[in-house]
Amino acid sequence: MSGMMIVSFMVFSGSFAVATAVILTSIAPQWSRIVSLALGNVEPAFAPLQTLARAERRIAVRRWSSTGMPQPSQRWNAAA
Repeated sequence: MSGMMIVSFMVFSGSFAVATAVILTSIAPQWSRIVSLALGNVEPAFAPLQTLARAERRIAVRRWSSTGMPQPSQRWNAAA
């Protein structure tokens, strides 16, 4: 074998090792989730907009309930 073949083998085997490591490190944290889905277990739907709308409504109700009823004179002063 010539020296060039050894160098090319080393380069390609190194790049293969790096690619394999990158794939494994990206899949490893989700491995239990992947297996669970493969076994047919369905995840609950992720609905961030519904959660956000519920939180916004809760905040609005808290703000509304924390403010007292304005006195008539205060309303006129605020308008002026």
